[in-house]
Amino acid sequence: MTEYEPLDAQTLQKIAPNASALQDGDKEAVAEQLGRPPRGLVGIGARCACGKPAVTITMPRLPDGTPFPTLFYLCLPELVKEVSRLEATGIMSDMSEEILHDEAARVAHQKAHESYVARRAILGEVPEIADVSAGGMPERVKCLHALVGYALAAGEGICPAGDKALAMMKWDTSVCHCSPYDGDEK
Repeated sequence: MTEYEPLDAQTLQKIAPNASALQDGDKEAVAEQLGRPPRGLVGIGARCACGKPAVTITMPRLPDGTPFPTLFYLCLPELVKEVSRLEATGIMSDMSEEILHDEAARVAHQKAHESYVARRAILGEVPEIADVSAGGMPERVKCLHALVGYALAAGEGICPAGDKALAMMKWDTSVCHCSPYDGDEK
């Protein structure tokens, strides 16, 4: 199994404005965060305020040849935990209902889907996942982890469901969330 070369800054900026090139120690940090080596890692979609990876950018075809539709993968443990807590409230069902019954929400979710697919296509075409995005787009909200990762990498206004989840969690990107005390003593 071969690894991919990290992406250059120019390509990363086309994919997501908050993206950055892999730095020394990023692969090891992501492996520690995930509890396994990252697969297909070519950049960082967003970082914690302290600089540690929060969202990865993954190739659409893993080194072993497997198609992988998840371009932006949430890896910051505290953020993963907070998104899991939010998912446990059942909010995804409410968000899906909003998309079903609110034309503006449906159109915005469809645009987020199309933008996601176009961003991933910058890394190469993978016919098996050509119109597949992530997080349940465009029909519903299935995985807030994927949508929050997308929102953090792409910036506000691109993925409304991810933006909404971040607002509901009161997630502050200017604060380091790596310390075990962050979030508990505010």
